Amino acid sequence: MAVNDVKVLGSWSSPYVIRTRIALNLKQVDYQFLQETFGAGKSELLLKSNPVYKKIPVLIHNDKPVCESLIIVQYVDEVFNGPSISILPSDPYDRALARFWAAYVDDKWFASMQGIAAGKTDQEKKTAMEGVSTGLELLEDAFQKLSKGKGFFGGETIGYLDIAVGSCLGWLRVAEKLSGTTFIDETKMSGLYGWAERFCSAPAVKDLIPETEKLLEFIKMVFAKMNSAALK
Repeated sequence: MAVNDVKVLGSWSSPYVIRTRIALNLKQVDYQFLQETFGAGKSELLLKSNPVYKKIPVLIHNDKPVCESLIIVQYVDEVFNGPSISILPSDPYDRALARFWAAYVDDKWFASMQGIAAGKTDQEKKTAMEGVSTGLELLEDAFQKLSKGKGFFGGETIGYLDIAVGSCLGWLRVAEKLSGTTFIDETKMSGLYGWAERFCSAPAVKDLIPETEKLLEFIKMVFAKMNSAALK
C-alpha cells in the first residue's frame, strides 16, 4: 500500500500512539507519521480529524479518520488482513477477555502510573505505586492464563492485549526510575518479566518504545507546564 494512503497523527511519547504504530508494523502496512508537537497547539488536521475528543492518535486511511487507540488497533486488524498475523483472538471468549483486560489497563492501571509523576504528596505517590503493583499482579495472573504457556498474551505472537499493555512499558520504566522501585520483579512476576523482554525486542516494537531518560525529561516538562498553568 502506498505510504500516502495511511497517516498516523500522534506523538512519539504517547503509549496510545505507539499502539497504533505497532499494529501497523505487525500488519506490514507503510504509513506516514505526522508528529503533533506538545505546547505548539493542536494541528488543524488533528482538530478536523477528531473534532469530538481533539486527541491523538488518529489513523487516517484513504482520507477517512479513525480515533481512539484500541478502536484503531481493531480497525487495523480487520482492514489489513492479508497474509500477516491476526491481532485479535479468533475465539469469541478469548477476544472478550483480551478486550476486558485492555479496558482495565486504560481505565485503572495506566492512571496509577501517571499518578507517580503527577502526585503532589507522598501519600498520593504511595497510592499510585500501590495501584501499579496491584495491577501488575492481576496482569501476571492474566498472562499465565491467557498465554497458555506461550510467549505472549496472544499466544505464539503479539496480539491485542500485548499491544495494550506493552505500549505502556516505556512509562513503566519511568515510573520505576521516579519511585526507585522495580515493579516487574523477575522472581515474583516471571511471566511478565520474560514477556516484557520478548515484546520490546520484537521487530514491530523495538524502535517504538521510548528511551527512558528521554521520556522522563519529556514527562517532567509536561507536568511542570500543567502545574504552572493550574496556578495561574
